[in-house]
Amino acid sequence: MKGNFPVEKFQTLRTPFYYYDTDLLRQTLDAIRREVNKHEAYHVHYAVKANANPKLLRIIREAGLGADCVSGGEIEACVKAGFPGSKIVYAGVGKSDWEINLGLDRDIFCFNVESIPELEVINQLAQAKGKVARVAFRLNPNVGAHTHANITTGLAENKFGIAMRDMVPVMEHARRLSNVQVVGLHFHIGSQILDMGDFEALCNRINELQAELERHRMTVEHINVGGGLGIDYEHPNRVPVPDFKAYFDTYSKKLRLRPGQTLHFELGRAVVAQCGSLVTRTLYIKEGAVKKFAIVDAGFTDLIRPALYQAYHKIENITSDLPMVAYDVVGPICESTDVFAKQTDLNTTRRGDLLAIRSAGAYGEIMASQYNCRQLPVGYTSDEL
Repeated sequence: MKGNFPVEKFQTLRTPFYYYDTDLLRQTLDAIRREVNKHEAYHVHYAVKANANPKLLRIIREAGLGADCVSGGEIEACVKAGFPGSKIVYAGVGKSDWEINLGLDRDIFCFNVESIPELEVINQLAQAKGKVARVAFRLNPNVGAHTHANITTGLAENKFGIAMRDMVPVMEHARRLSNVQVVGLHFHIGSQILDMGDFEALCNRINELQAELERHRMTVEHINVGGGLGIDYEHPNRVPVPDFKAYFDTYSKKLRLRPGQTLHFELGRAVVAQCGSLVTRTLYIKEGAVKKFAIVDAGFTDLIRPALYQAYHKIENITSDLPMVAYDVVGPICESTDVFAKQTDLNTTRRGDLLAIRSAGAYGEIMASQYNCRQLPVGYTSDEL
């Protein structure tokens, strides 16, 4: 089964380009909303780093989600898309002064702080503005996740977060600063996680940390568990919407919130990945000594995940119904890593055929580059085609 694409309209567009099925995006947002509405204390912030296409940001904002930003540019994009400052959280291990000042000026919900030096800079900049900055400490829970090594973030060896052993001293240090207010704890253990046991392990660690804080007569208003929920890259047509019920139920059953506490999530990939496809045109079919190559006009400048993470993306020839043949699908970049798939079965492919590289709505368009002086891909939505 192939995805449903407006192929005739695609034929008039310059390739490569991104195509976003906004009906599927809205279905995904509805599924999130149904589960979150079961829990009064739950709040979801969309992780903007997954995809900052302004047309998608507006739809996500209209659905009532907040925003999780990791740069000043993302904050600016969210403000432009209509997100209120009160629903923006700002994370990142290296926040520059202008980015912190932007967050202060926009009165964002909170800064997720990753070190004492960062905390002190935020306090200093807030003092200069006569403001009190709300902060949550990002703790490194040393919880492993069953995912690619390059996208784990919760291990002691990773650059992210404050070590658990430093939690109490850091909280005590913050109490002595006059222009920061500690409102929460923040965690994020990685991305593309499909094993709910990883999230259970995080819940257990947070339960231990909360108990430790209470022994020191410390409490926080908010717990932020980050995101990390993965998608089904192999079956985008069969499983277009992630299992949000299992995800939120895991936290509901395993995490012991204190009275009055709110729980915040930062979902990115799970929101937008399945609604997006990279559409590329076949330039040549090259017969190699032992294999066939489908050479397309998209490259890792347009979608870097296969080259960077050895990531799998299902590929469909959306203009052919001929018998299946195995191809290496490769791009035009002068690098041996410019390969989208090896020995993947496609309907017999000819010059001019359109291929859809599926599940590319997250970490696709947003990570595109102009290496080889290539133009950035345009993003189109089903609303406009």
